[in-house]
Amino acid sequence: MACACQNAYKPIPMRIEDIFIETEDRSLRTFKLTFVNSDDEKAFSFHAGQFAEISVPGMGEIPIGIASSPTEKGFLSFTIQKMGTVTSYLHSMKVGDVIGIRGPLGNWYPWERMEGKNVVIVGGGCAFSTLRSSIVYMLDPANRAKYKDILVVYGARSLGHLLYRDEILAWNESDQLDMNITVDGIQEDEEAPNWRCSIGFVPTAVKEKVTDATNAIALVCGPPAMIRFTKPVLKDAGFTDEQIILSLENRMKCGIGMCGRCNVGDKFVCKDGPVFTLAELNQLPEDY
Repeated sequence: MACACQNAYKPIPMRIEDIFIETEDRSLRTFKLTFVNSDDEKAFSFHAGQFAEISVPGMGEIPIGIASSPTEKGFLSFTIQKMGTVTSYLHSMKVGDVIGIRGPLGNWYPWERMEGKNVVIVGGGCAFSTLRSSIVYMLDPANRAKYKDILVVYGARSLGHLLYRDEILAWNESDQLDMNITVDGIQEDEEAPNWRCSIGFVPTAVKEKVTDATNAIALVCGPPAMIRFTKPVLKDAGFTDEQIILSLENRMKCGIGMCGRCNVGDKFVCKDGPVFTLAELNQLPEDY
């Protein structure tokens, strides 16, 4: 899928409007960015599931899924984990600083195909960002009637590692979706939440909550181990390979298929993905 921007190589200047610390260890922050130029804002259009390259002059760039929804106007959000040189520098930046983005890039979840179907969302860790975009998109009043039941399973290592805490609390109480939270464990210094939360790994929660694949599509995005052990659980529930949609965000690199570092078989995750059906991935070497 070609870049929707006018020049795939030229970053769009964006100003940091706000920064939200997401996790107790402060390793994940959500950056709310606004467009410096109004013409760039008018030209920028994306779909839930796409990503962009975050560019820091003199430091480099990194591919990050877009966490905001196309229905949220005037800004873009990216949830970034502090891991390397570029992300560490980003975590040191302040409100008002200007960075660049290249995008939107890649393909997206098959929204037209999903209309009239039940939607199962399975996410883990910081990969929940594009799934957050998807949930907000589907819950928008202009879109909610297009989709039937929405069931979400979201897991993290601990309560302190859950993203978008205020939103998941609201979703937990909403009658517009079935929100299921699971954590690997509750640490000794953490209080058990006064809202529904399971103890265990994501595949176990999926096995308990997802029991019917009739007229359904499953969107799965998370760490490779989570994906590996979730696939057979969904298959046991009756999902076909065409009904399981995976996002290989961990394989994204340059965004335009030039560096060759994202290839799996004859596919470039940055260009042909990051969204694939399991049927498509079954035709490729299993190294994703």
